[in-house]
Amino acid sequence: MLTAGPKGTNDIMPGEIEKWHYIEETVRDICREYGYREIRTPVFEHTELFQRGVGDTTDVVEKEMYTFRDKGKRSISLRPEGTASVVRAFVEHKTYAQPQPTKVWYMGPMFRYANVQAGRYRQFHQFGVEALGSKDPAVDAEVITMAMDFYGRLGLRDLELHINSVGCSLCRPGHREKLFEYLKPNAKQLCNLCQSRLERNPMRILDCKEENCREISEGAPMTADCLCDDCAGHFEKVKKYLDEVGVSYVINTRLVRGLDYYTNTAFEIMASDIGAQSSIGGGGRYDGLIEEIGGPPTPGIGYALGIERIIAAMERQGLEWPAGRKIYIFIAALGDEAREAAFKLVRDFRREGLTAEMDLMGRSLKAQMKFANRLDSAYTLILGEEELGKGIITVRDMAAGEQQELPLTGIVDYLKNKNT
Repeated sequence: MLTAGPKGTNDIMPGEIEKWHYIEETVRDICREYGYREIRTPVFEHTELFQRGVGDTTDVVEKEMYTFRDKGKRSISLRPEGTASVVRAFVEHKTYAQPQPTKVWYMGPMFRYANVQAGRYRQFHQFGVEALGSKDPAVDAEVITMAMDFYGRLGLRDLELHINSVGCSLCRPGHREKLFEYLKPNAKQLCNLCQSRLERNPMRILDCKEENCREISEGAPMTADCLCDDCAGHFEKVKKYLDEVGVSYVINTRLVRGLDYYTNTAFEIMASDIGAQSSIGGGGRYDGLIEEIGGPPTPGIGYALGIERIIAAMERQGLEWPAGRKIYIFIAALGDEAREAAFKLVRDFRREGLTAEMDLMGRSLKAQMKFANRLDSAYTLILGEEELGKGIITVRDMAAGEQQELPLTGIVDYLKNKNT
């Protein structure tokens, strides 16, 4: 059906897009204040980037990527997340040779073939940040604090920050072995996906949402039980920094996140009552990813926040959206000469930075006034042949319901001063 968009996509129409503008403006403000600069990467990449970076045992790579062959027979995938693309750009442009850390942010559409749920789409949008080049636990704490500050500016409340450490390449093999031995006796009771994960990546079973798998893994060795001294010390310092700035958190030992590249700190932010899943964003450290993609050993950490999920949470909490910029001035003109004068006047207003409109449908004066009211204009200017001959224009203050006649030649400056 050509008049319906593909399943899992969403048109963002006037009246709704203003909410997105508000969130995007808040993103730009907080990124500037935290010292992050914008980066824009392609919406498609070579499939191998996500296979190597995200991990071929993840749901994203196994089941959810939009992958196709281009005309050069290359395997191309629409990006399912933003971190791998940012890291690829970091390596390709040799940004690692510059003074570190590199702090960047991105915002744009991502693509995953997944079940459509409340606030989740197959084309969805994320805002994310990446801090590359520093292993300091203060960077972990800064990234987490930034995410919580962002939600706070939007007015979201009753959020729960979950944190965990998933270890490093030194301590994870020990956890993997213990976890495998714990789960192996009940392997046949696991879901089909977790059965396939048992040999390849048993830690991902801890993240399974199937009730039976959760029951089987209850009591299993957690990453926190197997951390090496460096990872344990790193996690303690992250917690101390968060305590220092008053960011409250819950230690969730089952939190492993859904992508293979995470090491050490992992975190997720939860909001209740927004659909089948309560997460509205999360992230973590990925100290081996840059090397895996072909760059030098370089630590990194970041997060991604789902914009659709944020909007769903704000609406569920009944938050008021700031009013978007309204049609400030509407010119109701009658007669050809008056319309020509109104056309010039509209441009004069716009050159001064004012929002101005005129009738483009040939409406009667009464209909134009109704339309001006529908646009919620602050001032409606009435210009007919008689006013034009006298060099005046009628200015109606729509909120006060009062009107006056003013000289046509000075009307732009008059309303410009009203707007300051």
